[in-house]
Amino acid sequence: MVYTVPLIIFMDDVSGNISKQWNKHHAIYMSNANLPREMLEKEFFLMRAMKESISDAAQSGVMVWDCKYNEEVMLIPYGLFLAGDNPMQAEECSHAGLSCNYFCRTCDVGGTKAYKESEAGYNSIFMSGNLRTPEKTSQEIRQQFETAFKPGATTKIQNSVSLTGVRDSASSLILNTLVELGKKLRKCTTGSQVLPENEIEATLRKEFEELLKGGQLDNTINPLLGMEGLDIHMDTPTEILHMILLGVVKYFWGQTVFLLEKAKFLHVFQYRLESIDQDGLNAPCLNADYICHYKGSLIGKHFKSLAQVMPFIIHDLVPPTVLNAWTVIGELVVLVWHTRIVDTEAYLQPTGTK
Repeated sequence: MVYTVPLIIFMDDVSGNISKQWNKHHAIYMSNANLPREMLEKEFFLMRAMKESISDAAQSGVMVWDCKYNEEVMLIPYGLFLAGDNPMQAEECSHAGLSCNYFCRTCDVGGTKAYKESEAGYNSIFMSGNLRTPEKTSQEIRQQFETAFKPGATTKIQNSVSLTGVRDSASSLILNTLVELGKKLRKCTTGSQVLPENEIEATLRKEFEELLKGGQLDNTINPLLGMEGLDIHMDTPTEILHMILLGVVKYFWGQTVFLLEKAKFLHVFQYRLESIDQDGLNAPCLNADYICHYKGSLIGKHFKSLAQVMPFIIHDLVPPTVLNAWTVIGELVVLVWHTRIVDTEAYLQPTGTK
């Protein structure tokens, strides 16, 4: 008998690690998606080793004993998706992140600042663009290396990142080394002769070969771009803590508090929050006195609970547009925090049609 094994892959760096005493490192966790949530605590590290480990195991299979059916079975693991926060997932996709013009790691939505501030550009942000592919991303990285051999490489590569959103952290050290060497070779100093361009390029290509240490460029760039069975641009799902609770909900909470304080309704809000029934909440964290006193320093668990009750508390304290927004936010939070979906078709129906 042969079983396939879906794997959930998480990668992140050590937050706040700025000490010169310790080197920055990354941690990678792989979890068997077939197991119950309380058992998903398997650890692994180093992304390239992870890729090779999965690939080798998928190629040869893993023989184990099935204690339920009392027989030997073969397991074939595969990468299901990679979990992580936005900065880490952007790095896994060889993407420049949310601050670049084309800010999405999944598609090419975006544009220049002037375009995004226009009516057409602003509306386009809310529409999906052309999907990114690992093949096109790898091709753009290779093109950036070709650019590194040419004059004006710094500006040209910056323009490339700006126009495509592609920036590969895995090979950036080699790329930057070539760019800096090219600057040094082309620098004209007093009493020195300018080197011919073909000689400079030959020197750079020789240095490039030495930096690769006999390997190929494809073995140096992001290993996830060539991982079989995994589309890194599609298989890095949104990390909902920072995107939803510490993103949309946090900032909308701040604006709502501003309105309540301006109208002198914050004390009314606190009384209602204190008296609301919490029996229906799956993770109640509604200490009204704490929330109102430290309203600017709340964390994810507070926003998760607030999002579920805000419409019932502020229904006559804020403008209808604000109330409607909180209603949508509440529905969104309930949907994205499902840990078990019994009926997928019903779950995927647009809100309000169920």
